[in-house]
Amino acid sequence: MSYDAIVVGGGLVGAAIAYGLCREGLRPAVLDEGDVALRASRGNFGLVWVQSKGLGNPAYQRWSRSSSALWLELAAALKNETGIGVGHSRPGGVAICLTQEEFAARARMMGEMRAQMGDEGFDYRMLDHGEVKELLPGIGPQVVGASWSPYDGHANPLYTLRALHAAIRARGGHYIAEAKVDALSVEGTTFSADTAKGRFQAPRLVLAAGLGNAALADAVGLSIPVFPVRGQVIVTERIAPRLRMPTLILRQTEEGSIMIGESREEGRRDDQTGIDVVRSLAARAIKTFPFLGSVRMLRTWAALRVMTPDGFPVYEQSQRHPGAFAATCHSGVTLAAAHALRYAKHVAAGALPEDFAPFHSRRFHDSVPSA
Repeated sequence: MSYDAIVVGGGLVGAAIAYGLCREGLRPAVLDEGDVALRASRGNFGLVWVQSKGLGNPAYQRWSRSSSALWLELAAALKNETGIGVGHSRPGGVAICLTQEEFAARARMMGEMRAQMGDEGFDYRMLDHGEVKELLPGIGPQVVGASWSPYDGHANPLYTLRALHAAIRARGGHYIAEAKVDALSVEGTTFSADTAKGRFQAPRLVLAAGLGNAALADAVGLSIPVFPVRGQVIVTERIAPRLRMPTLILRQTEEGSIMIGESREEGRRDDQTGIDVVRSLAARAIKTFPFLGSVRMLRTWAALRVMTPDGFPVYEQSQRHPGAFAATCHSGVTLAAAHALRYAKHVAAGALPEDFAPFHSRRFHDSVPSA
């Protein structure tokens, strides 16, 4: 089966790129492992978060900020093409600090971010307790302050994934489930992907399979070092609107549920929840918003984030096989718009521009700061 492009991975990263390729007039095949995959897209917190991304890597801050701005266009396009609203809004966001030490560390980090961006600017403010309470009246007395940025927002990851798949189909692309890629090969300028659903061939290949990229990359002359970091999320019952903007650890969905997240467990390769982490998440949430103490928790889930050694994305084109590209990141929601409306254009054109050089895997040969 021949296509204009093969995208390996049908989560938010792969689906966004495939949708972008469709917008460029290409007919991609999206090969997805299916619901058995330990995908991050269906266990995602849903933040479109910018303010704390890119310390030590200004290119990542620019990339994240551009994606946040492009989300307005992406959400509108998906709604227009599929009728599916993705629950996106960009009201700004705050990172809550519960101690003076947290507040001081946050202020230092945000100041360093502004300094590294230079003339490009970095818009944020450090807020005291009273200023945070004006934005979020339900905060508790233990909240010392917060950082605020206008760049931040949130979206519904499940609706976004559904809308992307629907838009791909509507534009002539094919989404193939239960099609885990067992082997990749190259003959001339043609890439072949062998799956349980058959062999797929195309002159372009995009590896967007999250943790699966590590095993597939070598076949096309790429190197993508990734490892899993487990994150857990709590979802509450639906309540009347209480949060006018997302925080780093809590957000309220369009439907009214409160989502509580921001856990990080390295060295875990399963997507099981654990009571200790859930208890810790709930305790911090109640300190931040005491009214949550009387709100019922409905469910919890866990998923594996895709992490590189320095926490920054990998965007790369194979030198040995120039039609092969890779896209790996742990911010599939935040970067969905940039993947669909910017990165896919370069894949369709056949080359990544020089401003993607900071995301090349060659950086792992040197010592770099973490994200």
